[in-house]
Amino acid sequence: MQPEGSSAIRVGDEVRAAIEAGTPVLALESTILSHGLPRPRNLEVAAEAEQSVRAAGVVPATIGVIDGVAVVGLAATEIERLCTRDGVVKVSVRDLPIARAKRLDGGTTVAATAWLAHRAGIAVMSTGGLGGVHRGASETFDESADLTTLAQTPITLVSAGVKSILDIGATLERLETLNVPVVGYRTNDYPGFYVADSGFALGYRVDTAAEAAALARARDELGLSGAVLVANPIDEASQLDPEFHDRVLAEALAAASAAGITGHDTTPFLLDHMQRATGGRSLDVNLDVYRGNVALGAEIARALAG
Repeated sequence: MQPEGSSAIRVGDEVRAAIEAGTPVLALESTILSHGLPRPRNLEVAAEAEQSVRAAGVVPATIGVIDGVAVVGLAATEIERLCTRDGVVKVSVRDLPIARAKRLDGGTTVAATAWLAHRAGIAVMSTGGLGGVHRGASETFDESADLTTLAQTPITLVSAGVKSILDIGATLERLETLNVPVVGYRTNDYPGFYVADSGFALGYRVDTAAEAAALARARDELGLSGAVLVANPIDEASQLDPEFHDRVLAEALAAASAAGITGHDTTPFLLDHMQRATGGRSLDVNLDVYRGNVALGAEIARALAG
């Protein structure tokens, strides 16, 4: 399914055929590959994710930008290009026209991936962690474009909450203001990415992929324009020890403050500190989170197409 009148967006043949046939499709973002994981592990994770989606009877649609063209359903060679080349940029919705005009290669964020997936007719997407409101946002106004984009993009998004380096309470308040429903998957505890329970409660939960699909259908029947967020926590046996996590996070925040790190440099600084301070354990948790969300997203896509 090629978005009508657009040469700036290309839908891969397999993905287009699946959408037209009503076969379930799952959208996957690419910044986790281009910016979130080290080489060559990023390429291994990309292949593993697509393989697991296919094994579930669902067509994977990894989304990214190649030479200025937004691609919904990257070919294996294009995924390798984003995973191995230097100079690949991070592309949110606001960056799409810049990437187009300058013919850049880019990994798409949650916001850009969701927007492009919806344009192509894909109903479900999986990611690791959602962007949100940053700590100190009352002064800096630093808030991820993921939130406002999802408020106007009717997709079902599976994530493990938001990364704990963000202001989770403020993020949930912002999602409420934006009228974006958030439900826990088999839990009423909002997950904090590295940990299963961020300390914030959710009013609603779904216990099966079919229930999540029913929620998405209800949204569509009402004509609402925003996303449905399914918060899927990491298994407690695989999470970072919560006390250890809190201590490392406090150290990371203190280090960022002492170094004068602000703005868009804050998140990569904190994540790098977390990875080094945990001896790489945070990266292992990151991958466990992503695998779980990809698996659940495929289940929901299948239920929604059924």
